[in-house]
Amino acid sequence: MKSVLFRKKPIEHLLNDHTETQFKKTLGAFDLVLLGVGAIVGTGIFILPGTVAANHSGPAIIFSFIIAAIVCSLAGMCFSEFSSSVPVTGSAYTYGYIVFGELIAWFVGWALLLEYGLAVASVATGWSSYLNSLLAGFHMAIPEAISGPFNPAAGTYINLPAMVIIFILAFLLTLGIRESTNFNTLMVFIKIGVILLFIGVGIFYVKPEHWHPFMPFGIDGVMNGAALVFFAYLGFDAVSSAAEEVKNPQRNMPIGIIGSLLICTLLYVVVSLVLTGIAPYTGLNVDNPVTVAMQMVHQDWIAGVISLGAIIGMITVILVMLYGGTRLLYAIGRDGLLPKSMSELSKKHQTPVKNTWVFASAAALCAGVVPLSKLAELVNMGTLLAFTIVSVGTIYLRKNKNIPAGGFKVPFFPILPICSFLLCLFLITQLSVQTWIACGIWFIFGLIIYFIYGRKHSLMNKI
Repeated sequence: MKSVLFRKKPIEHLLNDHTETQFKKTLGAFDLVLLGVGAIVGTGIFILPGTVAANHSGPAIIFSFIIAAIVCSLAGMCFSEFSSSVPVTGSAYTYGYIVFGELIAWFVGWALLLEYGLAVASVATGWSSYLNSLLAGFHMAIPEAISGPFNPAAGTYINLPAMVIIFILAFLLTLGIRESTNFNTLMVFIKIGVILLFIGVGIFYVKPEHWHPFMPFGIDGVMNGAALVFFAYLGFDAVSSAAEEVKNPQRNMPIGIIGSLLICTLLYVVVSLVLTGIAPYTGLNVDNPVTVAMQMVHQDWIAGVISLGAIIGMITVILVMLYGGTRLLYAIGRDGLLPKSMSELSKKHQTPVKNTWVFASAAALCAGVVPLSKLAELVNMGTLLAFTIVSVGTIYLRKNKNIPAGGFKVPFFPILPICSFLLCLFLITQLSVQTWIACGIWFIFGLIIYFIYGRKHSLMNKI
């Protein structure tokens, strides 16, 4: 039984698996960087710098962002080594299959499905709220009954806008990754343009006295802030899901993962510096601190443009998280742990159309009827679990003599992978008891599926 549960997928089997279900290799390094920026820069850049500065870090929030970026970069380098050495879809699920075996891979894949699905649903719910706010500025409104989660006492029954945006982006994904990345590129440029507009205008209203005291909550405040803003970087792992659709993955995957992290860190730090320079940090504990800061200096039209930018920013996050989820389902279905229909590609577009609609429908159902505020930490649990597996897995991967030469290698090996593993483990321990209980229920459900279906239909039975 033990040998069956922990059977490992041979790397040579993955690298030489030329079945009829092959993706087109159309993505370059620039596409991957924009895919990463699209996934990472969402509502976080418009909300977190204000709320975390007000309650935890003060103007020293820039150090919180840098510390969080260092932690993410360690995990990002481990992802880069895996994705350039084993350029196949499935992200941490596939990596876990190679170094730890089938049951661990299933756990990681099941956790990532939770991460991607709830990320899509929660961001779509936030997108719906921003859309309502924008429409209110034009004296229009979506009927209350169809603009919120199921809560008859509050007069809301379904969040229709959140469901609609998920289905629209799912349709776009079915057309092909090239079309999806072109759309993502446009949205990312608009989003970055809005952020640069805030920086360009806001820098003229900065008052250095607002940066004093610079570290009002001390080192502890900076570290607490780092634990919170760490989650503003989530999403770069979705880039590794594109491995099979990348030209020259040995070179382009590390550029995409690490490049997107560097760009996002720079944006987060500069926005935080300008924001805390425009307004006293004590007054930034609001849902839309960037907009409020612009209104404080009587730049109302800029505030309106930023609201529009937030809506566009969230669209790219939904798109990339949807993409990551569908490619994960494809990888699990291809391995036989889920029905084969999950790994079928459209002959016309070479995309997994069936699993895209299955995944989008599940996420849309959550977005439509479930208030996700209490479940948000589950997204972080799934991500951090994947990070720990990939970090420690890098050590085992390096020992494998079947790995092709020439890929990216984590520097200062094995110190950096071990540091990444320990830091991610520490952050997992900071999550609430309710999150652990909810996650436990999800994993029990996943185990039932594995033992009833996955173990019996696994392609490893034939190897």
